[in-house]
Amino acid sequence: METQVKVDLTSFRMETRKWLEDNCPESMREKLTDPNQVYWGGRKAEFSNKDQKVWFEKMLEKKWIVPYWESKYGGGGLSLEQNNVLNQEMGRLGCRKPHINFGITMLGPAMLKFASEEQKLHYLPQISEAKIRWVQGYSEPNAGSDLANLQTKAEDKGDHFLVTGSKVWTSFGDKGDWIFCLVRTDSSSKHKGVSFLLIDMASEGVTTRPIKLISGNSPFTETFFDSVKVPKENLVGTLNEGWTIAKYLLTHERQMIGGIGDTDKKEYLRDEAIKVLGKNNDILSDTILRSKIAELEMNQEIFDLTIQRTMDEHKAGNSSGAASSFFKYYGTELSIQSEELRLSVNGFNASEWTSKESNNGLQARYFCRTKGHSIEGGTHEVQLNIIAKRILGLPSK
Repeated sequence: METQVKVDLTSFRMETRKWLEDNCPESMREKLTDPNQVYWGGRKAEFSNKDQKVWFEKMLEKKWIVPYWESKYGGGGLSLEQNNVLNQEMGRLGCRKPHINFGITMLGPAMLKFASEEQKLHYLPQISEAKIRWVQGYSEPNAGSDLANLQTKAEDKGDHFLVTGSKVWTSFGDKGDWIFCLVRTDSSSKHKGVSFLLIDMASEGVTTRPIKLISGNSPFTETFFDSVKVPKENLVGTLNEGWTIAKYLLTHERQMIGGIGDTDKKEYLRDEAIKVLGKNNDILSDTILRSKIAELEMNQEIFDLTIQRTMDEHKAGNSSGAASSFFKYYGTELSIQSEELRLSVNGFNASEWTSKESNNGLQARYFCRTKGHSIEGGTHEVQLNIIAKRILGLPSK
């Protein structure tokens, strides 16, 4: 049986490799240099170029936008092993993801576990077909690390909820279609009084306001709910039991953010350094940077192997949800280190903001953006506490 699995995966790999080589446009194999080149989908979406449209439609037809979901939910029905092979082959060619959406990385896994079958059949295919761009509504001005302190209220009005309050750090809130939102439905209990609602952002009473960052961009917004009517059928899971869903979704968010450190930048940074600084006997001439880049590459490789080991443990039923805190912490640290090294490699052109040579300060803005990685999805301090208690078993005091 084991031999048969290997043969099947080998055949699948060869077929997948050929299909990607035949169908992924060359321009979709180039490294992203502009965040606007990402296709987020949704009601307001536009393709940045013809090749992006072709690539998305090819993958959509193949049902590989979310290849590991069941076909009835719009997925490709691939096994975990097949999905790993697909990711490896896309990485080998440098294929971009055809579509990025918080519905895929965060909401989808939570709905698969907690939503009714009717909700799954309604929302998941729309996510996989890029018809809805989702926004996360968790943090509030007084509910960041202490998320359970949230005060956005959803009052029961019979056939609907009436939602009043605000959220902060809602990524791309001004561009989203729907928001998955934590609301308070019972004020008598901090954790037991939270519910999980899906809210159409086109509803009357929903407004957003951008938050300016030191990078000069505004991917974050504040989102306000002024007596917004939300149908009862938009409640996911049980009333007042949304905290369980919230925690489960956070593990996927942290894995997603931690994946920032699991990128294709390893060779790219090395090649970039050689291009900028020159080489001696086919190796980077700057010995100090060469050592630092080598250390980063080794740490990235160790991180990749740890992710794979954890996936294998998950298959065997031995994984811990707390592992997502490790991925979030270490993955974002690798991302920060990588961008700091890139500043060192590119010198002046990577540290100013306005010239053509620096692509309007693209690298400096990337570097500034990484400072948010240590906060979003739970601060580094919170993640280290979780790791200490739930993975290392250290005492609280």
